[in-house]
Amino acid sequence: MGLLSKDENKVVEIPARRIRPNKTQPRRTFDEEDIRSLSQSISTNGLLQPLTVRKLKNDEYELIAGERRLRASIMAGFQKIPCIVMKCSDKDSAIFALIENLQRKDLSMFEEARGINRLIRKYGITQEQAAIQIGKKQSTVANKLRLLRLSYEEQDWIVQAGLTERHARALLKISDEGLRKDALSHIVGEELNVKESERYIETLLINRPVPQTELTGFTGDKKVVIKDVRIFVNTINKAVDTMRLSGINAISKKQETENYIEYTVKIPKDKALNSSA
Repeated sequence: MGLLSKDENKVVEIPARRIRPNKTQPRRTFDEEDIRSLSQSISTNGLLQPLTVRKLKNDEYELIAGERRLRASIMAGFQKIPCIVMKCSDKDSAIFALIENLQRKDLSMFEEARGINRLIRKYGITQEQAAIQIGKKQSTVANKLRLLRLSYEEQDWIVQAGLTERHARALLKISDEGLRKDALSHIVGEELNVKESERYIETLLINRPVPQTELTGFTGDKKVVIKDVRIFVNTINKAVDTMRLSGINAISKKQETENYIEYTVKIPKDKALNSSA
């Protein structure tokens, strides 16, 4: 991948009407006030950083990086825009557009996730390959993509409320969309921070009644299979509380990994020996 030899290391002026937006641009929302402010600066000082484009057919160009600058330059009345022309494939163009926005660090969490998802789907690459291309860990990419399990309505609500990615990941623990929206409404209304939100969601899940459809099996001598693990989690918590009320200083610790929820309960040995005597 390199610059076209004709324009190598050169800034060329290209008519604004010949520059096409990048179809894989991850950013979908632009702050109009920010664009106007940038436009005023460009009017006064000129465009200090050229756009990056690639040449298409019929003397047209596709934008790789710099859509804010392009919009602001057009707003400022520029007929021609300073550009650097690069020779790259569709895939490289998509990657450059995503990386340029990631480096600015003002993409919303969902715009970033959708950009990565489009990259994976369109070019048939793995999460690991995508992670290498954009300079992130595979686990980070996996966590970003999980955010897309939230509905568009929930995503917009989270962004408008100024919640963090950790808020969003906490909400993903709720599989029922209706219950999740109720939880989101409560978190936004009460202005809960991340820790408060996590505690609220944990309590909500533990105390939620188990729907009849989640129980299978027979009564009597037959085994009843409970599919909702929260019932067992609640049982552990109640057992620990009972021991504490009885004077046994039991300590419980919960730890979540990508694949498991681990509970460790510690009971003072002298208490355990006395109880068995």
